[in-house]
Amino acid sequence: MNRREFSQLMAAASLGQVLSRGNAQSFPSQSGSRFSVMLWTLEKQAPFDRCLEIVAAAGYQGVELVGEFQKWPSDETQRVMAKMRSLGLAFDLLSGVKAGFADPNGSSDFLAAVTTQMKAAKELESPQINLKSGNRIDNLPRAVQHAACVENLKRAADLAAANHVQIVIEPIDPLENPSTYLTSVSEGFEIVRAVGSPQVKVLYDFYHEQRAYGNLIEKLEQNIDLVGLVHIADVPGRHEPGTGEIDYTNIYRKLGQLKYNKFITMEFYPTQDPVNTLRKARLDAQQATGAAAATAN
Repeated sequence: MNRREFSQLMAAASLGQVLSRGNAQSFPSQSGSRFSVMLWTLEKQAPFDRCLEIVAAAGYQGVELVGEFQKWPSDETQRVMAKMRSLGLAFDLLSGVKAGFADPNGSSDFLAAVTTQMKAAKELESPQINLKSGNRIDNLPRAVQHAACVENLKRAADLAAANHVQIVIEPIDPLENPSTYLTSVSEGFEIVRAVGSPQVKVLYDFYHEQRAYGNLIEKLEQNIDLVGLVHIADVPGRHEPGTGEIDYTNIYRKLGQLKYNKFITMEFYPTQDPVNTLRKARLDAQQATGAAAATAN
């Protein structure tokens, strides 16, 4: 039996124990946060539907996609939505927009892609979409691209308001993508402040920020009003908290103290049985955020 077969067997056993008690349950922490999983991190473990079952069995409420839905025919969309409802899950974020917002000459393509993504968000009942900057343009001053980010996102914010969809922008560390324009939450927060719309926030991915810049908690504390979502994975390796160098207990405590009440999304490759690993990650986060929130009250 290879590792994949073993993981699937263990997942099936865990699923049987949990689902036999009647669907996944909601476990909101005292801080009010909800919990989600970026599904692509499980795609090597099992087929799509089984990945949904793993997330539900681990007690999560949300699922995030990176573009799988873009090729679904209408009947597949309906089938997936029925599956989600049967498991007590909802899509909380859609990624997959290819056009970036940092290209001053790419506004039309960017806004067309955003419009298409918002239609998908309505179909999948997702309240928010994830946008990325796209590439750094050689020989173009950084200030020009920064200004393009602000202007393009202002126009996207108008679309978001009209469609009742939230936008979160995600910096990607330069080790993962050396050509990307937006690499740090620091500039991300500057851009969002300049946009000045409640429809546009920052996706604070602690994994990406730690790899290149660090100083995670101070930036979180100073900009919590602009954080629309957080993503969780440890460094190095993008595995579950506790496998690397990030002290997630302290991060969770700070989230609780700051009364963060949005989704906490796990975006890591589990090193052990995925149901048990995801469940532990959720429970650890709930315990730390909840205790800190109770102390802060």
